Amino acid sequence: MVGAAPGSDEAAGESELARVLRAAARGEFPPGDGGFTVIPPPNARDAGVLGMTAHAVIFTDQDPEWVRTTLRAASPDPLAAPLGPAFLTAFGARTGRRVNCVDLLTVAPALPGRPALDLTEISATDHPRVVRARQFRDRVRVWTTPEGGVLVMGAGVAGRHEVAIELDEAARGRGLGRELALAARQLVPAGELVWSQQPPGNARSVRTFQAAGYRPVGAEALLIVD
Repeated sequence: MVGAAPGSDEAAGESELARVLRAAARGEFPPGDGGFTVIPPPNARDAGVLGMTAHAVIFTDQDPEWVRTTLRAASPDPLAAPLGPAFLTAFGARTGRRVNCVDLLTVAPALPGRPALDLTEISATDHPRVVRARQFRDRVRVWTTPEGGVLVMGAGVAGRHEVAIELDEAARGRGLGRELALAARQLVPAGELVWSQQPPGNARSVRTFQAAGYRPVGAEALLIVD
């Protein structure tokens, strides 16, 4: 299995961002007050903005006063500012990073049983989806299917289990994407969560993950180092 995540909010060493994510997965969100919260990054790699209903969580080691001032200057709309281009550009310049993209963040609980798909785990591949995953995740594992599907899992932001899928063009439109997304829920330990990010404009991907039981918790912009 992908590296086990802490089993509870009280797990030793769990970051504040991990606690925020677990709470959001339970439907417990920050107050919808139009404000923001600045928390420490969970590690040196992860920095960004998590936008939820009328509240943003900004994980960074930057001065909270700088965040406040920059948000005010970025937009007159406090709801739009944290994930708006002006703030994200300034955030990137301040930290020497760049904004990857703004994704829909979705989550689903683990499922019992074994995947029904014929999955073969592989270790050596230069598949673009896998190369990308290894830039942003630890302990990456990869499975393929004879039908032309690729399932990638690893420990991502704040150590959470993250999944991504890719289909050959000939395999599209047959429900394989949904089956892969479901399989990911069976490849993590019982009681854990599986997270996935989808570009909001990729309606096919959004619908695939929602059909597999993943529910949106917010929008996320990660800042990365090239």
